[in-house]
Amino acid sequence: MNMRAEIAGPTYSGKTASVGFVRGPFARVDATRSGGRAVGTPSDEALALRTALAAANRQIASLANAAGGEAAQILEFQIALLEDGDFLDSIFAAIGTGTPADAAWSSALDDQIADYNSAPDEYLQARSSDLADLRDRVLRKLHDGVNEALQIPAGAVVCADDLPPSQFLEIDWSSGGGLALLRGSPTSHVAMLARARGIPMVVQLGEVAEQAQVALLDGEGATLELDPTLEQLGLFERRRRVHRQNHTAARAILGTPAASWHGEKIRLLINIQRVEDLYHPDAQYADGIGLMRTEFLLGKQAGLPDEEQQYLAYDAVCRWGGKRAVTIRTFDAGGDKPVRGFTTDGEANPFLGVRGLRLCLARPDVFVVQLRALARAAVRGNLKVMFPMVTIPEELETARKLFVDAVAALTGEGIPATLPELGIMVEVPAAALTIERFNASFFSIGSNDLAQYVTACDRSNGSLDKLSDPLHPAVLQLISRTAEYGRRHGSSVSLCGDMAGDPRCIPALLSCGLRELSVNPSALAQIKQAIDTLSPGVACD
Repeated sequence: MNMRAEIAGPTYSGKTASVGFVRGPFARVDATRSGGRAVGTPSDEALALRTALAAANRQIASLANAAGGEAAQILEFQIALLEDGDFLDSIFAAIGTGTPADAAWSSALDDQIADYNSAPDEYLQARSSDLADLRDRVLRKLHDGVNEALQIPAGAVVCADDLPPSQFLEIDWSSGGGLALLRGSPTSHVAMLARARGIPMVVQLGEVAEQAQVALLDGEGATLELDPTLEQLGLFERRRRVHRQNHTAARAILGTPAASWHGEKIRLLINIQRVEDLYHPDAQYADGIGLMRTEFLLGKQAGLPDEEQQYLAYDAVCRWGGKRAVTIRTFDAGGDKPVRGFTTDGEANPFLGVRGLRLCLARPDVFVVQLRALARAAVRGNLKVMFPMVTIPEELETARKLFVDAVAALTGEGIPATLPELGIMVEVPAAALTIERFNASFFSIGSNDLAQYVTACDRSNGSLDKLSDPLHPAVLQLISRTAEYGRRHGSSVSLCGDMAGDPRCIPALLSCGLRELSVNPSALAQIKQAIDTLSPGVACD
């Protein structure tokens, strides 16, 4: 009888970026630079680079168009660089002096990558991955003339040092699978895409073996196990079974009566960024739409959307809402959401710069087009519009006047239009501390930015997790202050940030006086379950 125990396969721990469980083939993907190439005359080299740039542009644009929404806006950054004349001119100038095309391109991109890597902001650091992806895509075109998509087995756990959004979008995830990154961040672009598609993902795993046959990825416990023993496999399957049971139990309560706490109904709304998000099977159970992020309409390749394009999107969302309220936020571009042709380039600190309503008021040519489209959609009677990044009452009143003027212009043209309810996002501490000064019909707390500004911590910087906890007493005090003001004055107050979708935050939010929460459609069931199982006596610390 063989008494030798199985040797446990290696286990690596990281951080959760997207919850879920995957058992599948292990597929290691590492960035490789192509080999040498024959160098021609300066004119030949210039032609070769122009051909490679055009091919890369077509590939990325095709990925963006197929993915749409958030993914398209993320890839817009790469496309913008491919079309940046000032940036490309210096590269072609180097080629003109005899530098080979691949060397000139690599040198320019490596300098850009170094600049982004040295940035103090983790969001900007994450852009270096996008640039490295673009650099290597063009180099492969220069060297091989082809750019084959990654060959990944169906349902595999894909392991890489990091993975840029374009490579994520090239992988066929229809058969499932997961993503395990040695570096990466839970707030990176690829993490956002993984969560939107339900792909389990773990980041910051450190050193991982180069080869393995089978991988177990636990997106809940943030672990990766390679070539597991039968015992490891059994424990993994039990964890996955519990996860599925919890998820199924949560979804089963969606059709039951509304969640309540202390006898008060808790309205659960959803956050969306495009009309297609309403196709999520759980969306139908929402009490309405608490946030539509319209800035994702700006990710198209043909410039900023015109009035008709915007109106069709807003009207479709209002039609879906029916008698339920629909809250649409005006463009919240800038900060971590740059938009070519709209946002300001080169700001030293874009999170504290010209963004949100500040940007819209500085660009009335763009803003008024949106207000006209919203005024037309408002005739359905269920639309509410809110302005982001409001700091002082004068900003709200200036935006209100532009809106009133847009309605007057439309009606003068014989086009049905009306002024909807107007509210503000409460995400700047100055607004929360002087909430009584704002003549708004409703308020929506943006907990992500509010926590970031209150704690002076970049929310994308993983090393500051303990300091930037949204349950910080100072953050909760501002939430309570806003909710109390709304209750006294009969103004609705909701919260649409990440706190609303985090079960551990629910007791504190309810104790702070909130009775409206807006979450991603996929989180509706879990949050309703969290509220239904919460003891009425729970209070925030």
